[in-house]
Amino acid sequence: MIVGVDVSKEWLDIAVKGIKPQRFYERRLENDAGGFQRLLSWVQERTGSTPKELTLVMEATGVYHEAAALALYEAGCRVIVANPKRVRDYASGVGLLNKTDRADARALWRYGSEQHGELIPWEPPPAEIRVLRALYTRLSAVQEDLRRELNRKAQAELSGQPVPVQESMQQSIGHLQADCERLKQAIEDHFDQHPPLRSQRELLQSIPGVGPVSADRMLCLLARHRFASARQAAAFAGLVPRLHESGSSVRKQPRMSKRGDRSLRATLYMAAVVACRHNRQLSEHYRALLTAGKCKMSALGVLMRRLLHIAFGMLKHNTTYDSTKVALTA
Repeated sequence: MIVGVDVSKEWLDIAVKGIKPQRFYERRLENDAGGFQRLLSWVQERTGSTPKELTLVMEATGVYHEAAALALYEAGCRVIVANPKRVRDYASGVGLLNKTDRADARALWRYGSEQHGELIPWEPPPAEIRVLRALYTRLSAVQEDLRRELNRKAQAELSGQPVPVQESMQQSIGHLQADCERLKQAIEDHFDQHPPLRSQRELLQSIPGVGPVSADRMLCLLARHRFASARQAAAFAGLVPRLHESGSSVRKQPRMSKRGDRSLRATLYMAAVVACRHNRQLSEHYRALLTAGKCKMSALGVLMRRLLHIAFGMLKHNTTYDSTKVALTA
């Protein structure tokens, strides 16, 4: 039994066909713990299905869908968290042009009904990975605020802003720096509390050119999702080439898809730059790509993908970095 659930900050808009196939049932409920319970009760009343017989299709909407997805998964439902762009493209392709919460819920129901066999069920990441990801998300936000405040301080000094203004900025900078240190310590404490997680981190840090931040970002991605292959992980991170060819006249240069976690790609970019200098196998591959006519950015994109492939294999087989295996298989 397919259920379309359009998630927003405050509401869950639900669309389902009941026991009589021709009738649509729709309802709006609060996006909170009480709303999740009422959703299950309401759907079961209209369909006569148990939670295990329900497949709820929703879009990934930042953080707004996460609590609903987790609660419904724990209740025994099959949960699909779909890519919003794919759902929107599908809706446009079948002529569903309206963009309202109610229309989106119906579009999700139809998308789930027609693509049912191809959709991969969502599973929550382990609790320790959810905490680590939340800590790193907050650390990134505070570091971004700190960079902005440092830029403002430099501009204030150059423009001769009043002393109270500069003192206020300095106090803000001090507070943000202290907050960064607290979050970094919280991250280290979290690894200390979870030895298997620290062991995986150390495996990734054995890759020449990969430091603690790069290792942690890759760990968050690879442990958060149950990827079937390294290619699937690279595609999820937006590191696969996107072709644009048509007939005999259109032959555009392949470009990185850039779909997925932008901060992860930024981290892998810096790791690839370092690997060019300190990882012999990847450095040789980088030079070979340049010799073959690839531009520097394309070559670095290849290294980013190779780094993620290497990390996937190391975690899968629980082994440290082996240059001979990388040279043959990565």
